[in-house]
Amino acid sequence: MSTTTETPKPAALAAPSAAPRARRPRPQVMTVTPVAAERVKALIDGRGKPTVGVRIGVRSKGCSGLSYTLEFADKQEPLDEVIDTQGIKLLIDAKASLFLIGTEMDYEEEKLKSGFVFKNPNEKGRCGCGESFHV
Repeated sequence: MSTTTETPKPAALAAPSAAPRARRPRPQVMTVTPVAAERVKALIDGRGKPTVGVRIGVRSKGCSGLSYTLEFADKQEPLDEVIDTQGIKLLIDAKASLFLIGTEMDYEEEKLKSGFVFKNPNEKGRCGCGESFHV
C-alpha cells in the first residue's frame, strides 16, 4: 500500500501590475556660494583658453590624510559628476564623490590669505595648518 501525498503548491500571488516608481532626483554632491561661483568665473575667463569647467577632487596628501584639489578641466571625463550652477560647471572626480557629499564650496578673502574653503559635514578632523582633513 503506497500512499503519496502531494503538497499543494502555493498559488502565485497576483500582484497588481504597478508602474515602476519614479526615482526621486539625486541631490547635488556639493553646493557653491555666489562668491565662489564669481571667483571660478573670473579664473576661467582669465585663463585664455577654452575650458569646460573646474574639476574638484580629493587626493592623499598632508598631515591628516586627504586634501582637496582644483584644476581647470579641458574635457569632461565619462565618470565625472557634473554640477551646473550659477553659470559655472564643476566636474566632480568620481573617486571624490563619496568624500564630498553635502559639501559647500565658498571663497574667502582675508587680509593675509584668500582661497576656496570647503565646508564638509563628513570631515572628522583637520590638521593644524588646515591643508588636509580626514573622514
